Amino acid sequence: MSASPFLSRPGAVPAEGIDAGVPAHYGNPNVEQRRLESGRAIVDLSNRGVVTVTGPDRLTWLHSMASQALARLAAGESAEALLLDANGHIEHVAHVVDDGTTAWLIVEGPDASALAAFLDRMRFMLRVEVADVSADWAVLGAMGAEPLDLAVPAGAPNGVALDWVDPWRTASGHQYARAAGHPAADWRWVERLVPRAALADAAAAVAAGRVEAAGALAAEALRIAAWRPRQATEVDEKAIPHELDWLRSAVDLGKGCYKGQETVAKVLNLGRPPRRLVLLHLDGSDTVLPVPGEVVVGEKTRPEPAAGEAPERRQVGRITSSAMHHELGPIALAVVKRAVPADLPLIVESHGIDVAAAQVEIVPADAASAVDVPRLPRLGVHRP
Repeated sequence: MSASPFLSRPGAVPAEGIDAGVPAHYGNPNVEQRRLESGRAIVDLSNRGVVTVTGPDRLTWLHSMASQALARLAAGESAEALLLDANGHIEHVAHVVDDGTTAWLIVEGPDASALAAFLDRMRFMLRVEVADVSADWAVLGAMGAEPLDLAVPAGAPNGVALDWVDPWRTASGHQYARAAGHPAADWRWVERLVPRAALADAAAAVAAGRVEAAGALAAEALRIAAWRPRQATEVDEKAIPHELDWLRSAVDLGKGCYKGQETVAKVLNLGRPPRRLVLLHLDGSDTVLPVPGEVVVGEKTRPEPAAGEAPERRQVGRITSSAMHHELGPIALAVVKRAVPADLPLIVESHGIDVAAAQVEIVPADAASAVDVPRLPRLGVHRP
């Protein structure tokens, strides 16, 4: 893919790591967050991948493999779907919008070729065609469609605008997080598919002052504050949807059989997620922002350590995403062990410094099963 024209904008600082290929910021990430949050800015997401599935069997075929009900997806309607392995681990995440002829799947850039190859192997005799069109199509993001409208029209090769509206806000599935005060209520995220050549028009709209631009850091900060998981950050080889509260937007619990469904049903109905996603409010005294992968530890306070002896520490999780939020200050998402108490003082070991962290439960420590399984009496115990 050719270099994004947004990288030529004055002040553009290239992102590194998972968002390489687009600007991280244009000089002031906090100001860019406010512009993005208020619906005045667009974000260059042209490092995302785009996979298309065409043919009359496309929706029923995708439906048969995905965690989401896609068979009756209407033209222009948005959905989020997970593809799981046999043990329920997340392998692919797709933002899906259909235009009546083609299903468009927005994915993480590095995952596009792998997903296209997987889908191509699964075609068998069905009337579907799979293509990785990342070289020809790009993605722009914004909080609501209005700033995108000011920048460039949505692609519509078959007469239907290709805007993916994030379902995270509406929570149509099962939610582990407490409903009261969920930050997703303010999450109005839209991803617009445009021909890659139109990126230059969007950059020109920013230069002309019709709309403002925000970098990837701004988008990440708002995403983290909304408790919104992302494949490139929160998903590892062990991740299942329950741990990230992803049942709320990407899993239809009423649909038929698909790979990994047994784990989805078993953990929901009979068990508890083995790990859980939390938001961490970080101490900013040392101006250290932890990076993904850094260790989260808890201090054992009982029994009390002897005089002069440091409390015993144990690793309880790892940072998955972090950001400096314009209102909340330094925050992070972390995946921790299920049994970690909600009130346990946590520390992030970052750059040789202990960063104190207060956790906000997303998936609660006491997340119960959806089915109340009766406790069977022990053998040999007589009950009158």
